[in-house]
Amino acid sequence: MNTGESWSIRRAKTSDIRAIGRLIEPLVEARVLLGKDLVVLFEAVQEFTVAENAAGDIVGCGALHVFWENLGEIRTLAVSPDHLGQGIGAALVASLEAQARELGLSMLFCLTFEVDFFQRHGFHVEEDQILDPEVYVELVRSPDEGVAEFLDLARVKPNTLGNARLVKDLS
Repeated sequence: MNTGESWSIRRAKTSDIRAIGRLIEPLVEARVLLGKDLVVLFEAVQEFTVAENAAGDIVGCGALHVFWENLGEIRTLAVSPDHLGQGIGAALVASLEAQARELGLSMLFCLTFEVDFFQRHGFHVEEDQILDPEVYVELVRSPDEGVAEFLDLARVKPNTLGNARLVKDLS
């Protein structure tokens, strides 16, 4: 567990999911994040890491979604507006990167409007296809909308949110 001045980072529990939903709701409404039904958030609880303040409130969240044996996505990264600038986002990204390394992933990507933030953490904008053709063929079979957007599939063209694709080599 990483600790900030008045918050700590930990893996999410099912009891955090409703708070995560409330935290991301304004960003979904502003079309910054893709919306997720509550059932989808519960199904993905093991992907989430949260920032919790001293009062026990969830003030930030992020998820690590594995796509392939070497590739994962940082998704649903959010920090409460009244906790911005405290290093919570950076701590969440660091925790998710550590989890990715533990799983054996060598590359992470994110689809984001926060290009400067992610570039400060070692990500770079990637316009080219970064997958081997064989992996691409396998990933096309995924029903996950994030995978479809990452692959630039026609069913999500143009980019659903208009955000940028950034990648980071973890090796």
